[in-house]
Amino acid sequence: MNRIGPLIIIEGRNNSKVPYSRNVYINGSEKVLIDCGADEKSLTKLNQELGIEFIINTHYHPDHTQYNYLFPNAQKWINPLEYHMSQSVDAIARANGIYQEAGESGVEKWKEAIPQQWVNSLRGLSQTYEYEVEYEFDGVKVLMLHTPGHTSGLASPYFPELGVVYVSDYDMSSFGPWYNGTDGSIDDFIRSGKRLLDLDANTYITGHQKGIFTKQEFQEEMERFLGIIDQRDEGISKYVQRGLTFEELTSIGIFYPEHTLDVPIFKTWERSGIRKHLHRLGLNQLENDNSQIVTKSSSLS
Repeated sequence: MNRIGPLIIIEGRNNSKVPYSRNVYINGSEKVLIDCGADEKSLTKLNQELGIEFIINTHYHPDHTQYNYLFPNAQKWINPLEYHMSQSVDAIARANGIYQEAGESGVEKWKEAIPQQWVNSLRGLSQTYEYEVEYEFDGVKVLMLHTPGHTSGLASPYFPELGVVYVSDYDMSSFGPWYNGTDGSIDDFIRSGKRLLDLDANTYITGHQKGIFTKQEFQEEMERFLGIIDQRDEGISKYVQRGLTFEELTSIGIFYPEHTLDVPIFKTWERSGIRKHLHRLGLNQLENDNSQIVTKSSSLS
């Protein structure tokens, strides 16, 4: 385990790649785990050896909450924007674009596929924390920053006295920024990314893959990471100029590899993500014309 003062870094299975995540543990008289998606074995061992009294979830996604259910006696907190939504499977389906892209039948199929353990983990949430408020656990101060974009409610726990911030899904992965749920926002993602760079921090801990960055490394990687958004804009613009329809555009693999788009949830997120970029580019999809894509001004003429 990596340690930074009182913080212990809990590595997730398979290098903390989705559907697992890297978690942070505050090792003091109050036993606090930030996010709960590393893997069942390591988290159970952590509880047996040190104890888990509080679980602070940065957001509701399963790779960060899926093992909450293992710790029924722990208090479980989440951000105030996602608390009520996360108690309803139907509301989660809407936030993930499933209802919008696949309708009621798609939601019902998704309900059949989601693990009951994740549902139980979300229903076990006990209360919310406040944004931009400093909490203290056995002398360790943590500020829950509101950093929307990945989801509308995402929080980034910042330890000002340690110069450490857990940035969750600002993970610097080659996939690039993920804002494909209906509760995600490209513009918010960019703003929050820039805010993280402005912090007085020298250590950035991501939820996935490489994991720990110095400030200089994180700055360099953030430029590349956010640059993927522009690359997506450019690619989509070129395809639209060639006359591709929306259905054609969502079948070539802008976000997900083409060969994975037969997986319903990937197809849903592909469509939702492309809609966001079309809006950002000032383009409209004409539903009644074979999904033709036109500029907003021409769609009004």
